[in-house]
Amino acid sequence: MTSDVLLVGAGDLGADIGLRLAALGHDVAAIRRRAELVPAPLHGVSADLTQETPQLPPLDLGLLVVALTARPRSEESYRATYVDGMLRALDAVDAAGQVPARAVLISSTAVHGDAGPDPIIDETTSVAPTDGPGRMLVEAERTFLERVPSGTVLRLSGLYRSDSTRLLDQVREGRITDPHRWTNRIHRDDAADAAVHLLTRPEHPENLYLGTDDEPTQLGDVGAFLAERLGVSPPEPADPAQGHGKRISNARLRASGWTPRFPTYREGYAV
Repeated sequence: MTSDVLLVGAGDLGADIGLRLAALGHDVAAIRRRAELVPAPLHGVSADLTQETPQLPPLDLGLLVVALTARPRSEESYRATYVDGMLRALDAVDAAGQVPARAVLISSTAVHGDAGPDPIIDETTSVAPTDGPGRMLVEAERTFLERVPSGTVLRLSGLYRSDSTRLLDQVREGRITDPHRWTNRIHRDDAADAAVHLLTRPEHPENLYLGTDDEPTQLGDVGAFLAERLGVSPPEPADPAQGHGKRISNARLRASGWTPRFPTYREGYAV
């Protein structure tokens, strides 16, 4: 069968995007190191993009999604995956004579570094990566938009689900040590919805969107909410006057017609 969607990277988020597109009637081919881990009805393609150019199945490509994951968080790993790995996949698409009508690259708001909370960051804010992985993401974004003229970059803030254990464990163990830090997050379901929205909306999307929920929040406020739900002692109260970090706006994504099902951490952690 000929696939009309190619998913480059089929980890948790990538596979979720692919499954949503399949539910809309698309035939999705998905590249992953181990094809047997790609969930049905997606068609798995085995390839280690850090080492090899993938052998693609028959395509009549309408949609392209690049949703890669690098481990560990180092400059070398991010270059091998997000830059070199993506290029191998794009080379394979070109060699197959395919030009997608829509394409989305999943990136990260980490490219904005640790800018101060004012002004609020949006798509017009210059990138300011503070480490090697951030610089590699910037390079990947630039390369993607050069190679895929129809492409859109979706920068996501911190992904979470209601059962995400890291923050819950920190609250249980009293390890919220920086309650005044501004944090930005997006529920993984909303992140997948945002990618599908940009791929399928009637109007062609712009080339950059920031994907985050409606409410940048100091970590102490999130910790206090979770502590009450868990029945444990709350962390030190947050204080906006001592706030540091960055605050991110989702105004452009919302204006495009996307609406989060979990507009704040309260709804996201309540399910």
